[in-house]
Amino acid sequence: MNAELYEYVRKNLEGEDLGFDEALRLFELPLPVVGRIADEIRRKKCGELVTFVVDRNINYTNICVSKCKFCAFYARRREDGYVLSLDEILKKIEEAVEVEATQILMQGGMNPDLSIEWFEEVFSEIKKRFPNIQLHALSPPEIHFLAKLEGMSIRETLERLRSAGLDSLPGGGAEILSDRIRKQISPNKVDSEGWLEVMRTAHKIGLRGSATMMFGHIESNEDIVEHLFKIRDLQSETNGFTAFIPWTFQPEKTELYGVIKQPVPATRYLQVLAISRIILHNIKNIQASWLTQGFDIACLALFFGANDFGGTMLEENVVRATGKPFQPARVEDIVKTVKSTGRPVAQRTTLYEIIRHY
Repeated sequence: MNAELYEYVRKNLEGEDLGFDEALRLFELPLPVVGRIADEIRRKKCGELVTFVVDRNINYTNICVSKCKFCAFYARRREDGYVLSLDEILKKIEEAVEVEATQILMQGGMNPDLSIEWFEEVFSEIKKRFPNIQLHALSPPEIHFLAKLEGMSIRETLERLRSAGLDSLPGGGAEILSDRIRKQISPNKVDSEGWLEVMRTAHKIGLRGSATMMFGHIESNEDIVEHLFKIRDLQSETNGFTAFIPWTFQPEKTELYGVIKQPVPATRYLQVLAISRIILHNIKNIQASWLTQGFDIACLALFFGANDFGGTMLEENVVRATGKPFQPARVEDIVKTVKSTGRPVAQRTTLYEIIRHY
């Protein structure tokens, strides 16, 4: 590795921020080169261990007033909408616990019919029945919407939900943290500063969370760098993010399908994943997306900066709504796939504590 390329490794390991032009230069490098830089950083920062979590993603409602152009999940007609009952939610969690899930991810839509009391009742019942489950629930746009609906501050909303049982926040709803892009693909959703402020407030009161990026639609390389810099800068301020998960837009059945017919190729996914690792010097865990890429590319991602294979996802409805085939990942399949790379593998919790090695 020549001196210029090694500078990227050095700056990451020493916690030095890249400048905007330095970050953009990464997009000009050949894919094997940017992958090698990211893999070297991963190796030195995380070692060889690959982790995963056993989880279930419960989409509690598909009624959403945001109506984002990239989403195929929300109910187009009111009669197609649903809200899961408390009993249905508890049953889904019971099924997950039976296969040793430790994380329940709950996300849905911005449903004006659901009050904060509804969430408090659901969360408190979940914790009463399943005290050891990590409740990883409600993305920043959902929190922002609920606070506005109730006329409450973000902090008060988060504190009430935490008291009811909320443990951590998923990083959904970030898409691209560039308001130029958000105004085009999700004009009814909270802006980038609002997303960051929810996470900032959550971190300050002790709720950790993940961060995500959905790319492969109308964004530019500059927009991707802007997104990564905003995540990096907030992490420098709060140290509240546990992981970063970049994933690719799936266009079928969305309003953007007329403009974008196909997901970006695997090479673009691996490029952006590697660049995320290089830029985000203060986030240790970078997660591969087998859900959008499949196992083969997710396996390859382990050599482009990823150290985590994500979750088993006993259930998933949002990406599946685009028509992309879905089936849960079995623990034995993840273990076999990771071991095929010669790397050790372990089950973790939401907060990256190791439960067992395989």
